[in-house]
Amino acid sequence: MTQDETTMIMNADDLPYLTDDLPGVGGEIKVEPAHFVVEEIPLYDASGQGQHVYVRLTREGWTTRAIENQLADLFDLRDVDIGSAGRKDKHARTTQTFSLSLPNADEAEVARRIEEQLPVELEWVRRHRNKIKAGHLLGNRFRIVVLGPDPDALSRAQAVVEALRERGLPNFYGPQRFGREGDNAERGRQILLTGRGPRKRWLRRLLLRAYQSALFNTWLVARIRRGWFQRVLVGDVAKKRDTGGLFEVEDPEAEQPRFDRDEITYTGPIYGSRMWWAAGQPGDLEHHVLERSAVTVEMLDRERLNGSRRRARLVLEDLEVEPHPDGLLFTFSLPKGSYATTVLREVMKT
Repeated sequence: MTQDETTMIMNADDLPYLTDDLPGVGGEIKVEPAHFVVEEIPLYDASGQGQHVYVRLTREGWTTRAIENQLADLFDLRDVDIGSAGRKDKHARTTQTFSLSLPNADEAEVARRIEEQLPVELEWVRRHRNKIKAGHLLGNRFRIVVLGPDPDALSRAQAVVEALRERGLPNFYGPQRFGREGDNAERGRQILLTGRGPRKRWLRRLLLRAYQSALFNTWLVARIRRGWFQRVLVGDVAKKRDTGGLFEVEDPEAEQPRFDRDEITYTGPIYGSRMWWAAGQPGDLEHHVLERSAVTVEMLDRERLNGSRRRARLVLEDLEVEPHPDGLLFTFSLPKGSYATTVLREVMKT
């Protein structure tokens, strides 16, 4: 293993391109919210019965947390009475579902108050049995305009899109994970190394998760550089797409066709004290990345970071590009926890 293979990558700006053999189109994104449209794909439909009222709404210029605060004030609810499946960027036009613990409220009255008092577009109001919790979604659909791309951008974009369909996309954590200044991962690393840091539990967890994300990105870059991105290996911890079940790869020749059909994919380490480690060569790489970081499993355990596995490669079956009056329009969907910016950076290369 060369020394550079596992050099720590502490923010998304330092990630390599999988399509570095193809030129980018330049341009800008998120110039205005209508150019970055996000729609949640729900995990299940509201049943029409239960103590929670689900509201599906579209907004621009508001974070998920800000909308939750507005809903809490409007219906005199506590934070724990409101649920959502994931955090969304304010610089977007976002369609998202929230749950409100309102067992006795009239649905029509809930709809009326939201439409009259909140700066949102309400799609529907329905009841369901349970609160929406983080991760209660299949993924997100995107319609994103790249504004002001370079000349001959369409042909360039089509070449990158075709390459990503063929090669897949590294499931990197995007820049949102690392904070406005890009230093959240380093701050998380210092918490692990010293035991010191912010006392606010939510902030401490935010920084620690940013460092876990940096470790994952570092591991995935090393795997790509070893030529292992489009292969399953003996010892990989693989994930079944249909059930989400994990298993250790014992016969890569038998599993490679399933991998090529996107029925399974290998997973990467979200490092923690209870994480399922890969075996064989993949396991050696996982251990080496953590050793190079100077962080130990004991440090992770001290901060109660149990760890998990994350899908490492995405297949973009529905990725499309077409001309738009302001540039280029990209449409695609991603599973939960994946970042649209990881797709756009490959195309734009800015």
